[in-house]
Amino acid sequence: MAIPTITVTPHSVAQAYRAADSGAASAVSNGGFGNVLSRAMEAVVDTSRNAEAQARQAVSGAGNLTEVATAVAKAELALQATAALRDRVVQAYQEIMRMPI
Repeated sequence: MAIPTITVTPHSVAQAYRAADSGAASAVSNGGFGNVLSRAMEAVVDTSRNAEAQARQAVSGAGNLTEVATAVAKAELALQATAALRDRVVQAYQEIMRMPI
């Protein structure tokens, strides 16, 4: 069983913050922070799938190399942003666990 990989792009994070910043009432009506984060993750997964599709087209000879390079660069940036976000979440969790009760 493969472990799913989730990537975050700066654009999707900005959209999530923008949606979360639009007000607590609208966030609650849309499902809260979990829903905002879920939509951001879906956007990141879509970015990765787009890069894969562009690469498949290039391999078959039907793709544009510039589009492939751009899509792969976006996917790479999304992976880097996800890793940075994960590191910050782990760091925050560790700091919370070190707090005295």
